[in-house]
Amino acid sequence: MFRGYNLRQKEVVNIKTAERLGYIRDVEISESTGSIEAIIVPRKGCMLRRLLGGELIIPWSAIEAVGEDLVLVRLFDTDIEKLT
Repeated sequence: MFRGYNLRQKEVVNIKTAERLGYIRDVEISESTGSIEAIIVPRKGCMLRRLLGGELIIPWSAIEAVGEDLVLVRLFDTDIEKLT
């Protein structure tokens, strides 16, 4: 078992493309069940994009593994376009 604040220290990597997506900034939690619904990762790129809310909201179902330093997700290019 791990605690939610430990997720913020982990880097997210898409195992489909080997792309480093960034570090987890926040999580979405279901009010009714209390379970984590998604992880939120700021988009890489210019600072202006980050300030304007450029973020990836990755559904928990896309997570393949949570390791000591990394969170491995399986996202296809079309998935990433939908998440932005």
